[in-house]
Amino acid sequence: MTDVLIDTDLAGAMAETAAAVDETLGRELPEPDGPAAQLYEAMRYGALGGGKRLRGFLVRTGARLAGADDGGALRVAAAIEMVHAYSLVHDDLPAMDDDDMRRGKPSCHVAFDEATAILAGDALLTRAFEVLADEETHPSPAIRIELVRALAEAAGGLGMVGGQMIDLSAQHEAVDFELIAVLERMKTGALIAFGCEAGAVLGDAPAALRAMLRAYGYDVGLAFQIVDDLLDVTGEEAVLGKKVGKDAAAGKATFVAALGVEGARREARSLVDRAVARLDGFGPDADALRGFGDYVLQRRS
Repeated sequence: MTDVLIDTDLAGAMAETAAAVDETLGRELPEPDGPAAQLYEAMRYGALGGGKRLRGFLVRTGARLAGADDGGALRVAAAIEMVHAYSLVHDDLPAMDDDDMRRGKPSCHVAFDEATAILAGDALLTRAFEVLADEETHPSPAIRIELVRALAEAAGGLGMVGGQMIDLSAQHEAVDFELIAVLERMKTGALIAFGCEAGAVLGDAPAALRAMLRAYGYDVGLAFQIVDDLLDVTGEEAVLGKKVGKDAAAGKATFVAALGVEGARREARSLVDRAVARLDGFGPDADALRGFGDYVLQRRS
């Protein structure tokens, strides 16, 4: 993997979007109050105070390509980050990946308890759809419905949750590269692809633009997961904010297990090259997405 510095303009844009998404999340997640205050506290604990908001960045970038309203894009970005946060809260549970640390702090079930973490994840997931369905996200009911439908598909049995089920079932089994690619396309790629496409939905863009952004998202999402697998082998716990070496210990089906470290690096590079090639019909407006591909390959956390 090459060691090229991330463009400072891209880094600045990512940081600015992360701050804007955090501000939107802070507004859209209920403040702890009343008899269910612990639930709201756990929701905010799981969703705020950490994370690079990469999925939110992709939403906002796609929205700019499609000429969509930035306020609506930030609401969709907040919704996808709620879904991502819910998945992390649940993934960390003892019944799943059994991780005690997340983003450099105790996992939600450690900071609170397992029952509260389960409920917080449930509430984050359902709150995401409340945000999408609100007319403040977009004045058109048809566009709001399409956003709800697309996120539900990406997050559910055909996407993230289905991929997690395959992942759990494949532990300690001999799994070939093709099945690993399918499970990671579902588990990680589907939500990232939605993030890329959602901005085009907001902008009521032509089907061709939607399809291009979705295909870009699947390719870059698969590369993202390969790098995740690599970091579990080669990363530093202090940088990652979570334990390393857990995939091999749990017998997980990973790209590194199937291809080896160097083979996984080559596959990630190939996927990013293919993703970036999909943007050939666009000029400088797509430079942020081109740069994001390099960011995926070079990230250390």
